[in-house]
Amino acid sequence: MGKRYFCDYCDRSFQDNLHNRKKHLNGVQHLRAKRLWYDSFRDAAAILQEEQTKKPCRKFLQTGQCDFGSNCRFSHMTEQDLEKLSAQVQGEKRLKELQREGADIPPGTIEDWLDKRAQRLSAAQSNSALPEKPVPFQYPPGWPPVQELPPSLQAPPPGGWPVPPNLQWG
Repeated sequence: MGKRYFCDYCDRSFQDNLHNRKKHLNGVQHLRAKRLWYDSFRDAAAILQEEQTKKPCRKFLQTGQCDFGSNCRFSHMTEQDLEKLSAQVQGEKRLKELQREGADIPPGTIEDWLDKRAQRLSAAQSNSALPEKPVPFQYPPGWPPVQELPPSLQAPPPGGWPVPPNLQWG
């Protein structure tokens, strides 16, 4: 059968020889998969800049799908998508500026985020000046479920496992 070449981009393998490898590496499917892989690591600012220069795709706006998919030369982003991307880019710029200025930004904990979110939501729902204190998260009763381990995975009882009479030395 011989050696096989596995392409990580395409998630497929084929017989490894010069002709097959060259044909695969220059193929449309491989080039698309490779581009998608590298695009997943692109900077949000670069994506925003590229999407703002493109005209909107008429077919995508009318039907919600486009025959060209990710290869379309027109933009498939809506105004809301562009606004979200722009806000993300602005947030990243502010964070970089704060780091450049030497401001010490402690990493937030999930509890801090939940507290701030609860305060914002309660302030938005009620017009009262004092936001209510959020209730701390608690697991429901019986959670996490207790599972019995199979005998082969259980720890031995104090004093060790009992030895059956037919296996005892004696």
